[in-house]
Order: sequence, then structure tokens, then C-alpha cells
Amino acid sequence: MDYAIIRLGGKQYRVREGETLVVDRVKADEGKTFTPDVLLGDATVTAKVVAHERGPKIRIGKVKRRTGYRRHTGFRAATSRIEISLGGAKKDAAPRKAAEPKKAAEPKAAPEPKAAPADDHVKGMPSGYEGMTVAQVSEGAKTWNRPMLEAALEYEQAHAARKGAISALESALKAKEADS
Repeated sequence: MDYAIIRLGGKQYRVREGETLVVDRVKADEGKTFTPDVLLGDATVTAKVVAHERGPKIRIGKVKRRTGYRRHTGFRAATSRIEISLGGAKKDAAPRKAAEPKKAAEPKAAPEPKAAPADDHVKGMPSGYEGMTVAQVSEGAKTWNRPMLEAALEYEQAHAARKGAISALESALKAKEADS
């Protein structure tokens, strides 16, 4: 993925490598770097504050007819110009996945819950279905055959009950029926 979606100041921005953005004022000083919250994307995002600026002047006027009442005021937003750089894949995401099985292996009670979903695995379901996100399920459902779709739907209704996955599987099944 050559872009990421970040959150700054309660707003979301789609950013690319080397892009310059004008955002609401950030607390970092000019020339300093910071890491914003990454909402989508597997790259580390760092932002360098290029300059603190002020936005264009907005004039606000109040007028009442036939009385001579006129009031004017103005506003200029405090903004920051930042430069984005996308790093490689997040380094902290991979060790977490590797560390979880080690933690699960140490206590004796932890392997039991992992064994239960394996017993609940519906035969004919796509491999790795339990770990798939709703987006992955909806993409994969387009290529799965009818028995796989039915098995995945059965599992979803019995265990996860994710509305998006259920609707994606049902619509894929209807499309298969229409093709037949």
C-alpha cells in the first residue's frame, strides 16, 4: 500500500510519501518530528513540522438595516505545515504476533481456549477463516465455491456473528445460485 490514513487533531488525512499538508496547529516545535495515529496502512508514519502559519483572514460582519448598526470582526486559523514520510512495515506488529504464542504456552490454562475453536472448525471452511477480517471475507467470498461459502456462513452464524461477514457470504451464495 503506497498510502496511509492518519488522524491529527480529530481529522483524518490520506497521506503519501513526501507529501506536505496544512493541518490544525500541532504542539511540536518547527523542525521536530512526531508520529501521528495510523488508522489504515501497515507503514510507520512520521511527520516533520516544517512551519507554523496562520490561515487566510475570514471577515465576519453584522449589519442591521436602517439603524446604522455595523460590527466587524475577523478570524485567522492557527495552522501547521507538515511533511510526511512513510517508513517500512511496522516493526512492533510482527513481534507481538510472535510473542503471543510464547505467552500462551507458559500458562497451563491458556491452550484450552485455543483448542476449542479448532474443534469448532466447520469442515470445508476456507483455511485460516477464523483469523480473517470482514473485508478479507467479503473479498474471498467472490472466489470460494458453494460448499466453502455454506461452511463459512454456518461458522459465522454459530460463532462470530459479524453482520458484514454474514451479509457478504449470503450475497455471494445468492450470486452462485443465480449463476446456476
